[in-house]
Amino acid sequence: MKNNISFSKIFFGTVSVVIMVLIFCFSCEDSNDSSETSGFFTDFILGIFVKDFDTLSVVRQQEVLDLLDHIVRKTAHFSEYAALGFSVSCTLGRRKLLTLPSAAALLICSLYAVSDEIHQYFVPGRACMISDILLDSCGALFGIVLSAIAFLIFRPKNRLVQ
Repeated sequence: MKNNISFSKIFFGTVSVVIMVLIFCFSCEDSNDSSETSGFFTDFILGIFVKDFDTLSVVRQQEVLDLLDHIVRKTAHFSEYAALGFSVSCTLGRRKLLTLPSAAALLICSLYAVSDEIHQYFVPGRACMISDILLDSCGALFGIVLSAIAFLIFRPKNRLVQ
């Protein structure tokens, strides 16, 4: 009997678990720690894209900070789940996009997003948001689509061209 567990499945399975642990750790941060984490990236982006920030009124500065912080937080949600979707999809193996394993990868990631938001409900200052579950699931779907594209681009060379 042939062993179906390849190095890539072990590798991407491990990466998937690591990403899940990182997501869990980020979700353990209370609102102050979470704000500090996103604030670091907000300040970094602010320094690059808003050169005249110091010349803005205090009210306008707060508006810019609030908007940028929102964008940073939502981009983080999308990105971490895109990485999770990609790695879970790769764990399930090479295939086309519209297959049962792709649906399974999306289901796994979406259920993890639900569990993550429920977990956040119990963390001080955090909330359980349906919109974040939807955003996380969209990120996972994006990662799954990227993996399907990667499967097409990086096909094994030993297949005969028809």
